[in-house]
Amino acid sequence: MKNVNFNFAKALSRRSFLKGAGVSMALPWLDAMTPAFAASLAHQPPRRFVAVTLALGLHGPNLNPTEAGRNYTPSPYLNDLADLRDDMTIVSGASHPGVSGGHMAEGSILTAAPFSRNAAFKNSISIDQYMARHQGHHTRFPSLVLNINGSNSASYTDSGSMIPAEESPSKVFNQLFIPDTPAEKALQIERLRQGRSVMDVVSSDAKRVIRTLSSGDRDKVDQYFTSVRDFEKRLGEAQEWADRPKPKVNAPIPVDISNSDAIIDRKKLLLDVTFLALQTDSTRFVTIHLNGEGGAVPLPGVDQGYHGLSHHGLDEMKLDQLTLVETELMRKYGNFLRDLKGAEESNGSMLDSTSVLMTSNLGNASSHDNRNMPVVLAGGGFRHGQHIAYDRKDNYPLPNLYLSLLHRHGIEADQFATSTGEMSDLSMV
Repeated sequence: MKNVNFNFAKALSRRSFLKGAGVSMALPWLDAMTPAFAASLAHQPPRRFVAVTLALGLHGPNLNPTEAGRNYTPSPYLNDLADLRDDMTIVSGASHPGVSGGHMAEGSILTAAPFSRNAAFKNSISIDQYMARHQGHHTRFPSLVLNINGSNSASYTDSGSMIPAEESPSKVFNQLFIPDTPAEKALQIERLRQGRSVMDVVSSDAKRVIRTLSSGDRDKVDQYFTSVRDFEKRLGEAQEWADRPKPKVNAPIPVDISNSDAIIDRKKLLLDVTFLALQTDSTRFVTIHLNGEGGAVPLPGVDQGYHGLSHHGLDEMKLDQLTLVETELMRKYGNFLRDLKGAEESNGSMLDSTSVLMTSNLGNASSHDNRNMPVVLAGGGFRHGQHIAYDRKDNYPLPNLYLSLLHRHGIEADQFATSTGEMSDLSMV
């Protein structure tokens, strides 16, 4: 192998590749990628955001510590995450102002758009897409929108249209790391060059279908088409990536799990792919949604469906089984944080520059209550190690946390949704 002399007077670019024999591998973030005498944020490891959203929440008494502050006793769900205590913050007594409607408020998890089943609703942009709109152009994929089981998501465009999620870890892996064939690459480049649009190709059929729909369905289809066009616009803006090689990773293609009830293992696969996507800087913004449907989760001691268990009505047998399921969900979350923490880069670990939020639209799935949402925030360079406990009867506006996250990313915003300012109890390191 030939020796290679690096000129450290010139920093390596963030998109540096190791090349040889027709193979390229993206380098992780190295100190040599920071130019000499440059200490600005622009030359630090990139900031990333991952949202794990849960349609059925987490059982509050098992998640939230009884004491507030830094000297809290770990709750049952936090026991296995003791080594991550100083890397995460638990927030209780928070919710989105003006959001009600139980399960139907699922679309407001990351948008915080006020929702009521008794009023007309138009969603707004989700925080992950807000970040991607400002900073997503730095990577091949502006964002990844994933679902453990299904195509619905918590990610919404500027127009309030839901972005359909991908549920297959193998397909995501292929998109991220498997090189396109010459024919596929040529076709992609040609379509981008010509500005061809899927919507343009099917426009005549689309118009014919729309004429047969009710006004309500027309609005839904119009929102969907708007979402498609928004996505295509982003692809067009990212034309430069079409001719660049994809990074190579030392990992096998994941094998999709056919059992839709195996939500624990499915979550692990998506988190594993997410870690690789972040590590190779293929994207910096990821959402992973977990639906509230399906049969019995294949875990010892569990013989009922996840949705039914979440609607426990304080039945002890159901609560015992729900605890088993949610404990495993929390363990997979913790393992993902450990992967990030174990990956070193300039000035710390990947976890230091990656904010990982777990939350839901439901604080109590059994009573369909949208207040007192479960909130766990890890990493991102915040000063963690505490339980921030707000008033459970007069909740704190959770959009304030979202505004803090935007500011942490260097995005200037005076407000996000119904925020009233930053979350002052959450300080940065």
